[in-house]
Amino acid sequence: MSAHRQPRRASGMAEARLAAIVNSSDDAIISKDLTGRIVSWNRAAEHLYGYAASEILGESIFSLIPEELKAEEEEILARIGNGERVEHYETCRLRKDGTRIEVSITVSPVYDPDGRIIGASKIARDISPAREAQRRKDQFLAVLAHELRNPLAPVRNAIEILRSLPPPSPQLQWTHDVIDRQVRQLSRLVDDLLDVSRITSGKIELRKERVELAAAVRIALESSRPVIERGGHELTVRVTPEPAWLDADLARLAQVLSNLVNNAAKYTRPGGHIWVTAERRGGEAVVCVRDNGIGIEPAMLARIFDMFTQAGTAGAHSQGGLGIGLTLARRLVELHGGRVEALSEGIGRGSEFVVHLPIAPAPDSAGAGREEPASPRAKPASRRILVVDDHRDAADSLCMLLKSRGHDVRVAYDGIEAVGAAVTFRPDVVLLDIGLPKLSGNDAARRIREAHGDGVTLVAVTGWGQDEDRRRAREAGFDHHLVKPVDLAAITRIIEKASPAP
Repeated sequence: MSAHRQPRRASGMAEARLAAIVNSSDDAIISKDLTGRIVSWNRAAEHLYGYAASEILGESIFSLIPEELKAEEEEILARIGNGERVEHYETCRLRKDGTRIEVSITVSPVYDPDGRIIGASKIARDISPAREAQRRKDQFLAVLAHELRNPLAPVRNAIEILRSLPPPSPQLQWTHDVIDRQVRQLSRLVDDLLDVSRITSGKIELRKERVELAAAVRIALESSRPVIERGGHELTVRVTPEPAWLDADLARLAQVLSNLVNNAAKYTRPGGHIWVTAERRGGEAVVCVRDNGIGIEPAMLARIFDMFTQAGTAGAHSQGGLGIGLTLARRLVELHGGRVEALSEGIGRGSEFVVHLPIAPAPDSAGAGREEPASPRAKPASRRILVVDDHRDAADSLCMLLKSRGHDVRVAYDGIEAVGAAVTFRPDVVLLDIGLPKLSGNDAARRIREAHGDGVTLVAVTGWGQDEDRRRAREAGFDHHLVKPVDLAAITRIIEKASPAP
């Protein structure tokens, strides 16, 4: 064989090998020219889109694209013409039979030997099964949360009823406190589980406003104080007097800091020390939560924020929990445009978590974001309250609790009964479950609102707490949406603001 034919043969073998690799790929690999005309089509593309190569070669790529998304493909072609690469773009495409499929596509420019862009190579992967799996997981978690919250509601009500009775023995008071702590812990675990699901699916929204860092720290410590006291820990707090303003969701930011403080208490032996500092450093607000607890192994630091990871999971250091608190904290901080880091010198030498958040300009009004001093409250007036829940323990315990506060209370156990009771009883406030038999809570709310107008305050008290559940409740006419088990203080505030029915 002549020497000049050997490079040609080697080149031909390389091209054949590349073609074989492309054709055997599990991903659909397509190439097109700059007008969108399809010039190559592998076997996986045949399987994904339903077209044989003989049917589609030479046809326009637009035949795979829904009408409303054609402008999207035109933009991709324009970007390719400018030498850009489009990576992991999730969109919708059409199969030969007209059905839609969810795909993730990566599109790269194709160059000729002279360096000119002559077309594009597209890799497409079917993500419909992953989307469906995510949807099923979210649905399962929502149902699980609902089923867990329903039995927690009457337990919380029963605790409040017992506390309203004459002072019990120390042993009975201790029992009340234990039950209350464990109910709150279960509720927190359910909320954290749902929050992680919302964040990973991109369904969480921050309600940002101009808030002061000190307020977030104060709220977080109020939430974590029972955990700290239960461990007998010493708490040292230092918050800079200089205002540090943030563009943040106050409730979510307090949740982040509370998670970090709870984590410190959890992994510090009884009688330990926890330090919380908050200050402004240049253009950042920095919060440090440090403890003298069990510490973190160096190998664990790199993955301490990964979901379901727990520090010290072996033997005596096992502290239980789902292993999602730090994951949730990190992702919420990132949604605020910040970052969080973990530091430790090793086992037995404590740990430190540092949150960095961008500083925002001070609000225009000097009083913005600051709380007004509380004014003395008069004794709450009695209200007519209708409690509706098919979970009889939940309904009856809440009825008993509200009666002990001096209110006139009626109970209904299904949606039809609720609508009838609203007509005869004419309540000021209706505390209404959503998942009711005979007539759903949302439908019952619509009928009550149509009959009584704005003269009644409708409150959804439910185990369904997803954003979609809240949206449907608003559309049905509810004024408030509370998730079980509901804190008595939250219900009390709503009742006090409700106007007595004429």
